[in-house]
Amino acid sequence: MNIAVNTRLLLPGKLEGLGRFTYETLKRITKEHPEHNFIFIFDRKYSEEFIFSKNIIPVVASPQSRHPVLWYLFFDWGIPPVLKKYNADLFFSPDGWLSLRTNVPSLPVIHDLNFFHNPQWIEWAPLKYYNYFFPKFIKKAERIATVSEFSKRDIISRFDINEHKIDVVYNGISDGFKPLSDLEKNKVKNKYTAGKDFFLFVGLVHPRKNLSRVIESYSLFRRSADTNTKLLIVGSTKYMTKDVSDAYNKSKYKNDILFAGRIPDSELKKLTASALAQVYASLFEGFGIPILEAMACHTPVITSNVSSMPEVGGDAVIYVDPLSIDSIAEAMKAVSASSEKRDALIKKSEIQLEKFSWDKTAGLVWKSIENCVG
Repeated sequence: MNIAVNTRLLLPGKLEGLGRFTYETLKRITKEHPEHNFIFIFDRKYSEEFIFSKNIIPVVASPQSRHPVLWYLFFDWGIPPVLKKYNADLFFSPDGWLSLRTNVPSLPVIHDLNFFHNPQWIEWAPLKYYNYFFPKFIKKAERIATVSEFSKRDIISRFDINEHKIDVVYNGISDGFKPLSDLEKNKVKNKYTAGKDFFLFVGLVHPRKNLSRVIESYSLFRRSADTNTKLLIVGSTKYMTKDVSDAYNKSKYKNDILFAGRIPDSELKKLTASALAQVYASLFEGFGIPILEAMACHTPVITSNVSSMPEVGGDAVIYVDPLSIDSIAEAMKAVSASSEKRDALIKKSEIQLEKFSWDKTAGLVWKSIENCVG
């Protein structure tokens, strides 16, 4: 087979959620299936680190897909000539975007429908694009893959799709997320938090991630607990909003709220393994990879009781109401106060993690590809 793949999110040093899924699945599938050709379609100069095997043909299509007009031009005018030139049998799109100007069978991975549920978080132009094109993508798709049963049910209910057309392909845990020794943890804490324990927030500083309430909850926790535990925030502040700024500036403990920005994966793994707990109180997620990464590091997780997060966390995490500052603060207090509580969560997480791996993900994606082409 000639399998064309949308690889526009394979960007060096910028593999966030969708890019990470693209990287981890394709790295395995291309190596495991040398009998097939994979045409990787980039929208800019690519890095050789993403050419995983000899059966990959890298192609650069234009224009670069940087905003909605260019998204349209890239997918509907840049990609079709590539599919035709290489006689593609399938177009696989790990981030969900499809080309409507081709008859090649298409398999998108629809990670979530957040833009339908929370349009207030999306800028005007991208929102118009999503609302217009994604229903068309879903209608066009030969099959659909998604990353949780929650998202599968969401797609079925919103678009009246036959459930047998949708395959669930859970995310996995990247290599290197593992426990550290106490000595190694102390080195990390000395580097980032002056040697103090810390709660870790990982994610783009965006309204969906609920950081303003996390900061307010941390401030409430500090007022009610005799501790100097810090809050470390890791992620781009590109979408910093006024509510986050206000929560930070009003906090009596702002000197203990640390913004590390975007950091290399090697450092993220160390921080995740060194945290007292990870606070992932997002308002909506199609999956939530940081939950798994923390569990793999034997770091307790505080997460939300909504959307897909209970599916990912199972009984191995502490659940909170993400709209309740008291709920999040109480969870911080509980995990901070009891080493027995932390140990119990870690033991349960080892069982929960058995459900997830990138090897399993890649195998399920490949099965979905085979079902597409019959």
